[in-house]
Amino acid sequence: MVRRIDVTGADGVRLAAWEFADPPKERAGSDSAGADGAGADRAPGVLLLHGLMGRASHWAPTARWLSERYRAVGLDQRGHGRSAKPADGPYTRDAYVADAEAAIEQLDLGPVTVVGHAMGALTGWQLAAKRPDLVRAVVICDMRASALGAASQREWSDWFASWPLPFATLADVRKWFGEDDPWVERPNPMRGAFYAEVMAETEDGWRPVFSRSQMLRSRATWVYDAHWEELAQVRCPALVLRGLDGELGRAEAQEMVRVLPRGQYAEVADAGHLVHYDRPEGWRAAVEPFLEQLAEDTRGDREPVAP
Repeated sequence: MVRRIDVTGADGVRLAAWEFADPPKERAGSDSAGADGAGADRAPGVLLLHGLMGRASHWAPTARWLSERYRAVGLDQRGHGRSAKPADGPYTRDAYVADAEAAIEQLDLGPVTVVGHAMGALTGWQLAAKRPDLVRAVVICDMRASALGAASQREWSDWFASWPLPFATLADVRKWFGEDDPWVERPNPMRGAFYAEVMAETEDGWRPVFSRSQMLRSRATWVYDAHWEELAQVRCPALVLRGLDGELGRAEAQEMVRVLPRGQYAEVADAGHLVHYDRPEGWRAAVEPFLEQLAEDTRGDREPVAP
């Protein structure tokens, strides 16, 4: 079961949060109590934050196994999914962080483990730096701390302009993003499926549920700057995770681990930028030990120790 919960974000923006309450099918007949033996409402919280253009539903496979032991909640961030998309925004870093902060407080999730992908990972570590009382740990998935620069923003603008909108069918969406998109080096059906989830049927065909101009405005608030200083302010345990074919290189990822006071490193083979979506089994194998170690350290009432 997935339950929608409305949250009021910064500036009164309406946000859609999604609580994944059912355990995986293979555990459907088992006790659904949390890791500490308490009911699901008292289980440790996990907030799942998607990346630019994503939506909470992209976390569904992850949330299903998390819900065995945690209270897993995915947030459609402003401008995305079922959340509001105010024409005037703001789509700033402060707004995204404040929205996540509001969700944690209104849903009584804290102290929470924030699992973020790309832009959502940046929101996660900025929130951890700002509100250490709300964040127990952070999983940083395929997000760079270095500035990407003006050239990257121009490339994204050109890429958005190349989309052959509207798509006649969802099959066309899957084919273009999985095969025909110039950014695709080799056929990737999972990438096509990922983008099919962020399309909606309109009178003339299938179009994205988000505004591409708003996505560029959102991206512009973080691509020109580096984020190492905020990373160094994250005092909680943090896992930096990358796909071997993703956008975060090994050298930068390991430098991020070095900068983080309590950082750890993991990687997933045969995965690109959409690590959690492309390779769900490899993703779980990389993330679950970190969460289990965190749970053991919490139960033992001692400081987490890096492996």
